Amino acid sequence: MDRSHRGTIFLEEARVDAIRAFPGEQYILRLYAPQCAVRAQPGSFVHLQCAPEIPMRRPLSIRATDPDSGWLEVLFKVVGEGLHALATRQPGDRLSVLGPIGNGFRPDPARPRAVLIGGGVGMPPLQFLASRMATAVAEGWQPIVFFGSEIPFPFRPGHSGAALHGIDHRIDACDPEMEALGIPSRLASLAGFGGCYPGYVTGLVGEWLGAMHQNDLSEVAIYACGPAPMLRAAAALARDFAVPGQLCLEEYMACGVGGCAGCAVRIATDRGPAMKRVCVDGPVFDARAVHPELFTAA
Repeated sequence: MDRSHRGTIFLEEARVDAIRAFPGEQYILRLYAPQCAVRAQPGSFVHLQCAPEIPMRRPLSIRATDPDSGWLEVLFKVVGEGLHALATRQPGDRLSVLGPIGNGFRPDPARPRAVLIGGGVGMPPLQFLASRMATAVAEGWQPIVFFGSEIPFPFRPGHSGAALHGIDHRIDACDPEMEALGIPSRLASLAGFGGCYPGYVTGLVGEWLGAMHQNDLSEVAIYACGPAPMLRAAAALARDFAVPGQLCLEEYMACGVGGCAGCAVRIATDRGPAMKRVCVDGPVFDARAVHPELFTAA
């Protein structure tokens, strides 16, 4: 059993610095947790206490950090008692946090055209990855972000003035935070939001990749996080366009640190299929290694 995560996860008493509400019972929570903030990587998560009276923690992906100031942010949507309680937290409240947990994305410098696909509450790891790529200018990253949601986005969508090759000019809804970083973005939804691609986000990505020259495809890699059907479609895109892909899986967790194995999923390895824990062996896995049963069971 891999124990490389031992000594890398910290238990902190975090302070709530801010909490912002968005339509659809979505919240962005900022925590002062300096040990976690300085070590977090795109794709890692925290196992957070929602309230002192609720013993079970909730795994939440990290969307942004400021290591110098010691804060990190998570996005969550209220589902169940625990996250309902978390939504009532106020600045100054204290919450126990375990983190950062998990193996994050492993960007390949040989494939600088990074296609980042996020669905629903799967957007945060890609926002984190995009911001890291934007600050690593010397490494030559060329990320592009595609987000999908069937409820209002947890930000106020903007309208991009820059056209994207292969995408109808009327599809111009974007994430202003990404655009401010110099990263092109587009949004997709079946909910009829203005400027959004009227379909699944992976359909939008497929149109963009389909318009790309083969030489450019040789520089592409896909990174995705979201619900299982979206990840299945993202894995299919990677396969159909013959590009590598990495999937950040979402799974129910109890302990969050590899002890209970309640989040184990079937993953292909060099030695054949094996059960791997999403929390500490993942949550990011090679798209080719994720067993199809994970998607068909969803």
